[in-house]
Amino acid sequence: MTPKIIFIHPPVVKPSEPPAGIAKLSACLTACGVSHQLIDANLEGMLYLLRTAAETGKPTDRWSLRACKNLASNLAALRTIGTFSSFSRYSRAVLDINRVFTLAGTQEFTRITLADYSDGRLSPVKAHDLFRAAEHPQDNPFYPYFDARLTQALYESPEYIGFSLNFLSQALCTFAMIGFVKKINPRQKIILGGSLTTSWVQITGRENLFSGLVDHMVAGAGEEKLLNLLGIEDIPSGVLTDYSCLADTPYLSPGFILPYSAARGCWWRKCAFCPEKAEGNSYLPASPFQATGDLQMLTRQTRPSLIHLLDSSIAPALLKALTQAPPGAPWYGFARVTAHLADEDFCRALKKSGCVMLKLGIESGDQQVLDALNKGIDLATASAALRALKKAGIATYGYFLFGTPPETEATAYKTLDFASRHADSIDFLNLAIFNLPAGSTEAQSLATSDFYEGDLCLYKGFHHPQGWQRRNVRPFLEKTFKKHPAISPIIRRNPAFFTSNHAPFFNF
Repeated sequence: MTPKIIFIHPPVVKPSEPPAGIAKLSACLTACGVSHQLIDANLEGMLYLLRTAAETGKPTDRWSLRACKNLASNLAALRTIGTFSSFSRYSRAVLDINRVFTLAGTQEFTRITLADYSDGRLSPVKAHDLFRAAEHPQDNPFYPYFDARLTQALYESPEYIGFSLNFLSQALCTFAMIGFVKKINPRQKIILGGSLTTSWVQITGRENLFSGLVDHMVAGAGEEKLLNLLGIEDIPSGVLTDYSCLADTPYLSPGFILPYSAARGCWWRKCAFCPEKAEGNSYLPASPFQATGDLQMLTRQTRPSLIHLLDSSIAPALLKALTQAPPGAPWYGFARVTAHLADEDFCRALKKSGCVMLKLGIESGDQQVLDALNKGIDLATASAALRALKKAGIATYGYFLFGTPPETEATAYKTLDFASRHADSIDFLNLAIFNLPAGSTEAQSLATSDFYEGDLCLYKGFHHPQGWQRRNVRPFLEKTFKKHPAISPIIRRNPAFFTSNHAPFFNF
């Protein structure tokens, strides 16, 4: 049957699990009897480039020679849980795979890794450069892959081709692919959706940013608008995400990872400089009963090795529901530090339900900074939570944020003190420098500047009111924080490129 729409997940993002967005849309279309097709061009394209580089590249150094020779065995290693029992074996496989990318594409201009894509000539936050990427698709290193793959897709004569654009690392490749489609068939209707598309529509107020290339831009949840485009007015409810087309795809993980979202937006939604507030995103959760039921059903269908809860913060009510109705497979996700997590009995119940890791946004080790940011985090509770989770056998991925407007160098040292004192209870670390959301109301009180040169930039530069500028924060992180004897072993444990997507497997 001719597909009415083909959904494409473009390069480059971590190729560890299937894309949840187009899988959700697939479920809605299936429920409505609409023929469609899913293409994970990210995984397909990356594997194509890797294999081509390994077979036809010209490595000149010993590392590249070894990486090309062992590509197949290294890919197999990342799909084997036993590899994760040896961090050195795991790291060697990941770094060798990534090394092969140095032989792929037009290296004088582009840089490809297992988690990112950049082009020294083009910026993903400039609309003009995105149009240029579309005008010259042959310059994209993925062109040999999508030349054949998209020609095949166009042969199916779909009414629409939809691209799911969620990250800046996908933007230039997305537009190169769109440009290719339009050159082959100028009348082909293109839909552009995904979270980055949503942000661009919201910060610019325009849904015709790419007129001439994109026929429809979908901001927010795409089910209703997509079905309306297809002439379907009755939107089905309670539809499970459908991974049947992707469950057998060879992602670079040991077994199938099941992504699941129980809510859109954040249940706290009170933090200063919150991008959810800046973009006007509401909190739309499924009931805990529905979410746990969905997870149990999806687990039976897909038999995952790991469940990835995608919520920006798993609500306490859902955490409690998971202890009462476990999904049936190991799981992890992002959670706010609450009193629930300081309860040792509750943490043991979480572990029993299958929780292998929680990502915790502690952000700062100074209470005044946390209060100024309205984080709703109490450091005494955070301390107790880290200890309780450790006792229960749940790994923690600690997230700390530096360079926020209320932070100073002195309070940054307090964060170092907090993290080092709790180093035995923190398994992995994410250390980030604060980016000021362009649309946040709090930005109006700061002296701002362009963060990047580009009309689609989501962030603003700013003059730090305490003088704690990015140029000061970065060396503090690299030379002081990461070099601390209690912190450096944690940093070395962070999985290269895949970071939190692979971290749970080290706690199996």
